[in-house]
This record gives sequence, structure tokens and C-alpha cells, in this order.
Amino acid sequence: MKTVIQATVAALAVAAVSATASFAGPLKLSPANPQPGGLRGGLSVSYAYSEQDIRTLTDAGRALRGGAQPGPALRGLDYRDTNPGQPTLTSKRDENVAASIRGFIRFDAPGVYEVDFYTNDGLDAQIGGQRVGFFDGRQACDSTYVTEVEVPQAGWYDFEATYFNRLNTSCLMMRRAKKGKPLKWVPNDIFGH
Repeated sequence: MKTVIQATVAALAVAAVSATASFAGPLKLSPANPQPGGLRGGLSVSYAYSEQDIRTLTDAGRALRGGAQPGPALRGLDYRDTNPGQPTLTSKRDENVAASIRGFIRFDAPGVYEVDFYTNDGLDAQIGGQRVGFFDGRQACDSTYVTEVEVPQAGWYDFEATYFNRLNTSCLMMRRAKKGKPLKWVPNDIFGH
């Protein structure tokens, strides 16, 4: 009898997950309210430099809470894979760097979009209040999962990310496209802070 109950519970759990996946739609983004004006290009960033290995987003958050320092603004999200020894993003160091990134991203038309990121190492990115990119660990410059988002209106949307690079090389890039179109690297001029 116990085996039958366990099998029934397992079957119901699989059915619930399948039903949720079938009905899950794109994540609905919330536009910035009020819409910002007079923005400078790029994204603001603060860095924390750790003497300990930053291996997870939890480690990155701890380092940032322990003393983040403002850094030169990011031009956007077009930071291709570096060579060993080159600085992470606009930071002063190449290794064990955590970054808190803030600003806005512009969508010129409403609709359903697909977005993803390339990161080395970890990333937790949000647009308009929704998590749209996530990887909590170490990897060579590689993609996160593709996320569908619904943009209800043209305009600016809040952009926030926690990022870290542990060792060797680093990268942080973003792609997006209207659903059904090929993903393309985003231009830097769609970001502001």
C-alpha cells in the first residue's frame, strides 16, 4: 500500500510540473515608473575585491555588502572574453571580483522577446522586476538559459545584476530578439543610468 501511495504522489507531482510548464507564459516585465529622463549611457557599477575565492553568488553578495566601491560605468553589456591578466569589466582586478550593476534597458516596441546572457562566471540578472538570467557557479564564457519576456510597452525598464568572476578570464554579454527571430548581441546604446 505504501508503494502505491508513493507512486501516486510521484505521478501527481510529474503531472503538476508538466501542467505548469505547458501553461507557463513569458515573464511580464514592469516598465520603470516613472520613466527616467536625462540618462547617461551605460550602466553604473560597484565592485568588491575579495582575497577569498568567490565561487557563488552568495560569496559575491557577501563581498559586495562588505565594502563595494563605485567603478567606471559599463558601456553596456558587451564585454567579450578577456585574456588572463586583463581586468574584469571596468574593475581594477582580473580575479575574485564581484560587481553590482544597475541602470535601465530600453525596449523600442512592445511584444514578446527572448533574452539570454553569456557570462564567466556567475550572474543573477533582472529586468523590470523579473529574473531573466541566472548562473550560480563557475564556467567559461557560455550562455545562460533563454528566457521569454513580455514587454507591455515601449520604454525604459529597470536593470539590475549581480555578477562575479573568480579566476583567469571574464566575460559578460547579452542577446535579445523578438520571439521567433534569431538572438543578436544587444547594442550598448539601449542602456542608461
